Amino acid sequence: MKKYLREIEVSGLVLVIIGIIFSWIWGAYFGMWPCLVGLLLWLITFLYKAFHWGEYARENKQNIMILLIAIIILILQMLLRL
Repeated sequence: MKKYLREIEVSGLVLVIIGIIFSWIWGAYFGMWPCLVGLLLWLITFLYKAFHWGEYARENKQNIMILLIAIIILILQMLLRL
């Protein structure tokens, strides 16, 4: 698992960005699914790194901030589309 953490994390990030762009262009319903899959992939790496906190402490703090920013952007997008 440790060998593929970076690839899974980057894939999740790319899907979140694609989902945000889709929600801006076509609406929240089109952007929701790529964001959901991306956040789930990111959650997998986040949980793995959380259980190995000593080894990934710096990255965990960055991931927490990035995840919060992504969630805030998605909530704002959903509120603006109402």
